[in-house]
Amino acid sequence: MRFDEGRPVLYRNFSAGRLVNVRPGRVISDDDRGLLLWLARGSGVMIEVAADGRGVRDMSFAEWSTLPHRMVPATWSGPGILKFVPPGVDHSVWFFRDAEGTFTNWYVNLEERAVRWDDGDIAGVDVVDQDLDVVATPDRKWRWKDEDEFAERLALPEHYWVPDPEAVWAEGRRVITKIEAGEFPFDGTWTDFRPDPAWPVPVEVPAGWDRPGAR
Repeated sequence: MRFDEGRPVLYRNFSAGRLVNVRPGRVISDDDRGLLLWLARGSGVMIEVAADGRGVRDMSFAEWSTLPHRMVPATWSGPGILKFVPPGVDHSVWFFRDAEGTFTNWYVNLEERAVRWDDGDIAGVDVVDQDLDVVATPDRKWRWKDEDEFAERLALPEHYWVPDPEAVWAEGRRVITKIEAGEFPFDGTWTDFRPDPAWPVPVEVPAGWDRPGAR
């Protein structure tokens, strides 16, 4: 399944079989290298919160796991992000920028490999975030991110959705090898990307965003 350039595509994250966030992207390219999406500042998104309105990072995971949840609309207020989803791997690579649009760092989001879906009027990719991440700067120095959060959640296996933590660490180490070697996509590709200012910003998530997961 390939998506046409310019097509709106939803990047959806699930946890324990539950949809937890939805972000609309614009297809920049989709080829043998993978799918490249643009998430624009001001885009409408959907995020999961507890019934009282608090987010997952506003409390311990133990408390979060006991509460009812709901999806609410929000706005992506940070700088725009390129999201690259390579085929057949358990991660995506996000290109972070500053307020002026200058590339600042890569963010490797470790996640179960994306599953694509296409309902005609709406399409997307579904992933399962595995929480542990890797951050790399243009000089290819890197660091792990969210190790504490990963450990906290692994301590509650009855609520956590990652069955094999060693596989997650191993995937991160494979990506780190590519970072250190300056291999694609850590070779400067797309770091000078600039969106067309005429592109519309999707201020609302389209109907159908909550369709069942494709996984």
